[in-house]
Amino acid sequence: MPREGTGPDFIEALARGLDVIAAFRPGRPTMTLTEVAASTGLARPTARRILLTLAELGYVRAVTRGFALTPRVLELGVAYVRSQGLWDVARPHLERLVSRTNESCSVAQLDGSDIVYVARVAVPKIVGLSVQIGTRFPALATSLGKVLLAALPDDEVDRVLAQPTRSGLVPRWQPDQSERDAVLREVRARGWAVTDEQLVLGIRSVAAPLRDGSGRVVAAVNVNAHAAETPIARLLEDHLPLLLQVAGDISADFARRDAVPHVTVAG
Repeated sequence: MPREGTGPDFIEALARGLDVIAAFRPGRPTMTLTEVAASTGLARPTARRILLTLAELGYVRAVTRGFALTPRVLELGVAYVRSQGLWDVARPHLERLVSRTNESCSVAQLDGSDIVYVARVAVPKIVGLSVQIGTRFPALATSLGKVLLAALPDDEVDRVLAQPTRSGLVPRWQPDQSERDAVLREVRARGWAVTDEQLVLGIRSVAAPLRDGSGRVVAAVNVNAHAAETPIARLLEDHLPLLLQVAGDISADFARRDAVPHVTVAG
C-alpha cells in the first residue's frame, strides 16, 4: 500500500518516490512498470510519473525490460556516510586491522531491527554472504547488532526488535526473549559480542562498540571470518585483542573530532 503520512507536513509525493527506489532490491535489478506498481501499491499512472521523474533526475534509466536504478542512487547513501564522518575516521584503522588479521572488517549502525553497513574493507575470500556498503541484516543474529542492541535500555530493545526486518534474510538463530536478554546482558558485561554461524552457516564474527566523545555508542566494528578457515578460538584469542585496540583508536578519533570547535566566521 502507498505510504500514508502522520501529519500536515508529510510530503506524500516524496515518500512515494523513495518507495519506488526501494522497490529495486537484490534479485530485482530490473523491473517493469507493472512490477513497480505492484511492489509499491501505487497506481500504474502514478508509478509511471515517478519513474519518469526519477529518470529525468538521473536516478533511474529505461532498459529493455522496463527500468533500472543508476549509480547515482549511491549518492543518497554516500551523503549519509560522509555527513557522519564514519568512513573518513574509520578507514585507516580498518585497513590496518585487515592487514593484521587477513579478514574482512566492517562498521555498521542500527536501523530499526536491522544493522546497515556504513564502512567496510574486505579481503578476497569466497563466503556465503555478499556484504557491501548499505547491506542490511537482522541485528540480533550478528555480532555488530548484538553490540548495538546491548547499548540500548531494555525497553528500547523491545521497541526496536518489534519493527519488521527489511533485510529479506531469515537468521538461523531464533532466540526467545529470555535467551535474547541473557545474551545482551553478557555483551554489556564484557564489552564485545561474538556470533558463530547464527546468521547463516559458515560465517562467524566478533564485534566491539565505537563511541563518540560523550561515550555514546554510535556504531560497531567487527572482524568477519569463514568458519571453515578460522576456528572460534583463533577469532577470540588472536583477532579480538586487535579488534578491541582498533575500536578504542577509532573511538578516540571520534572524540578528538567532536572536541574540535566549529566556528562560523561572519564575512
